[in-house]
Amino acid sequence: MISRTHLQNTIKRKLEANRVVGLIGPRQCGKTTLARQFVPPTSANYFDLEDPFSLARLDQPMTALQDLQGLVVIDEIQRRPDIFPVLRVLADRTPLPARFLILGSASPELLRQSSESLAGRISIIQMSGFSLEEVGAESQNLLWRRGGYPLSFTASSEETSLDWRKDFVLTFLERDIPQFGFNIPSTSLFRFWSLLAHYHGQVWNAAEAARTLGVGETTARRYIDLLQDLFMVRLLQPWYVNLGKRQVKTPKVYIRDTGLLHYLSGIRTEQELLLHPRSGASWEGFVFEEVIKATKPDEVYFWGTHSGAELDLLLIKNGKRIGVECKRMDAPHLTPSMRTAITDLDLSKVLVIYPGPHSYPLAENIQTVPLAHLSNKPESLVA
Repeated sequence: MISRTHLQNTIKRKLEANRVVGLIGPRQCGKTTLARQFVPPTSANYFDLEDPFSLARLDQPMTALQDLQGLVVIDEIQRRPDIFPVLRVLADRTPLPARFLILGSASPELLRQSSESLAGRISIIQMSGFSLEEVGAESQNLLWRRGGYPLSFTASSEETSLDWRKDFVLTFLERDIPQFGFNIPSTSLFRFWSLLAHYHGQVWNAAEAARTLGVGETTARRYIDLLQDLFMVRLLQPWYVNLGKRQVKTPKVYIRDTGLLHYLSGIRTEQELLLHPRSGASWEGFVFEEVIKATKPDEVYFWGTHSGAELDLLLIKNGKRIGVECKRMDAPHLTPSMRTAITDLDLSKVLVIYPGPHSYPLAENIQTVPLAHLSNKPESLVA
């Protein structure tokens, strides 16, 4: 089993400081496996709300939970939103006999309920699939190709991995979306999701997408908001400041997991990926997600001007602005955009991520960084 030590340590630290910790993320990203390392599923302190027995035990939640001590895990909590007010009461007890680790497949309702009912009592950890730090630099191409969902990444063959992703998408559309309370035809959302794969890495134009699909612009916006809330899609917002230049003010869209991107794009093998016209955009999105997982910025944007200057990624962490450029080439070189960005945006440095083996400077505060470095002490990149 691939160790997820960093996540485990984060959960431990949050539990020491908070009465309730919420671990949220898409289905099948490994939340349950991680929680069972804290409390075994056979324990009276473990509740899986997809298990009828656990649901029956929580028929009267206050009665079921009030006498438990230590750490209590409640998995798939979005199935019982009525438990949130009970948790607020239990978390306010003094002395505190139990802390709670609640797991949920990311949903707008889950976030709303937790923020309203448990304000000041809960710390949220957003989780995704495997990261490069977890699987190791030697597996970076496999992670790019198959994505980070554990059962896709660890599949015995490319065919098995692709079949898993196909089944995941089908289940997500036909079961998960209705469970979250959305009445959207699965075929319509699949067409929209596949269209987003075509837009991956490009400026998002809701009106154009709506015309392509023959739906209203409001519908297109509702669909993309839903997929973003469920952590399937990232809308990367533009950063703009008063520079006296015309700047891009429209977001870019990315499919967050490249394994799902490749399935939705009809990419089945490594050779097809390398020859695909959107291969560069796929790699760029992969790097973005790995940089964000590794550095955990406070805010993230892209920047561009209508005259052509641009910055792939702008990270803001601890008040510092750090630029990131993605270059899928053997030896990146200094570009005018890098110089413009570091001056106009007052960046502390620019990191140029590329697939090669060596790090070297391009100019003052502009440094190339091999992608593999994200697997070893990535926090040093934004220090």
